[in-house]
Amino acid sequence: MSMVYDEYGRPFVILREQQAKARLKGIEAQKSNILAARSVSNILRTSLGPKGMDKMLVNSDGQVTISNDGATILDKMEVEHQVARLLVELSQSQDNEIGDGTTGVVVLAGALLEQAEKLLDRGFHPVRISEGFDQACDIAVQTLSDISDVVEFDQQNTTPLLNTAKTTLSSKIINVHRDKMAEIAVEAVLAVADFEHHDVNFDMIKMEGKPGGQLGETELIKGIVIDKDFSHPQMPKEVVDAKMCILTCPFEPPKPKTKHKLDITSKEAYDKLHQQEQEYFTEMVKQCKHSGANLV
Repeated sequence: MSMVYDEYGRPFVILREQQAKARLKGIEAQKSNILAARSVSNILRTSLGPKGMDKMLVNSDGQVTISNDGATILDKMEVEHQVARLLVELSQSQDNEIGDGTTGVVVLAGALLEQAEKLLDRGFHPVRISEGFDQACDIAVQTLSDISDVVEFDQQNTTPLLNTAKTTLSSKIINVHRDKMAEIAVEAVLAVADFEHHDVNFDMIKMEGKPGGQLGETELIKGIVIDKDFSHPQMPKEVVDAKMCILTCPFEPPKPKTKHKLDITSKEAYDKLHQQEQEYFTEMVKQCKHSGANLV
């Protein structure tokens, strides 16, 4: 970069072209990548733990998101640096595989990179540092295996599961209702769990949010929730033990799939067409009624 002056003495800056810019190499490139990753880690560090602070994120459309969940925060952030994006993918993988610890895994990665930078300054090769981390990981896993205990539970004794769920909810915004939320979570998982194969199909559990109301009004529905309103004000507001008829086709006269044109030249022809449509509707209503359904 250089500075020159025009004929009036006004300075202006001349920048190098994109192709001629200096490129970082060696230790400087490694430290630059570590700095980018640590910047992401430092953002999440203050939201870790039960006393962690929530983050407020505003996107380009003005939509506000408040959360202390690491995966949510990183997903809403517009991270462009490729190395920093690795931490975003790390948090998303933790969320998909485990469902918890999304903040802690990023903070841990940032702490390891911080120590790696000190080792780089002492002249250690990055490959040796990576091998050291692998050996430390093996020792840590073995230590956890040695000090761990087996917690027995079954469908009748769900206290260990409830305590675990309450612990994970301590740092969330719903911690005020964590007892009820923990019971709902454990009951939902046990309802779809396959104890024989030790597997849980989370696709069978759906969460729906509704505006209004309070968090304490959350409830677990064992079945199917169909979000539909009654189409007429004179219909009953509540139907107990309903026999439901679910239609996969429109409740109207069929329409031809090809282009068509119908010319009506007289009142009699219009009345005939109207009567035919009414007969079709009447037949559809009779079929629903004869099936024994009282809710369509």
